Amino acid sequence: MTSDEAVERLNATLAHLWMVRTFLKHADEIQEDETLLDVPRTLFDSIRAVEPAYQRKDHADYLRRLKGKLPKLRRVAELLAAEHPRVSDHTNFQMASLSLTEGVRRLEEIFAALPPPAPQPPQPSAPSEP
Repeated sequence: MTSDEAVERLNATLAHLWMVRTFLKHADEIQEDETLLDVPRTLFDSIRAVEPAYQRKDHADYLRRLKGKLPKLRRVAELLAAEHPRVSDHTNFQMASLSLTEGVRRLEEIFAALPPPAPQPPQPSAPSEP
């Protein structure tokens, strides 16, 4: 898979995660729950962090930024799965949790399909002082 293809697939997956964020942001059940409010906030932060790179078509920056956000996205997917039954086990919350978990899995799958980055040439070291 090329970086162009990966960025388009990743961005499409982020579009799905944006909808999870929108549902959670407006869900009355979590408005007073600081723990669960971390989920839509993290989704917002992660998705908006890559937006400028996507608009510039800077795929290297997009991939670097999103890869750095993966641990946070994984954490909030696990958080929502564990905590949503405490506030609501309604189908909407079950599906939001499943969607977020699967979205994160898909992001990881796309990253795994990318070839490893080319090694960077060594940087010349500064001369040492006597």
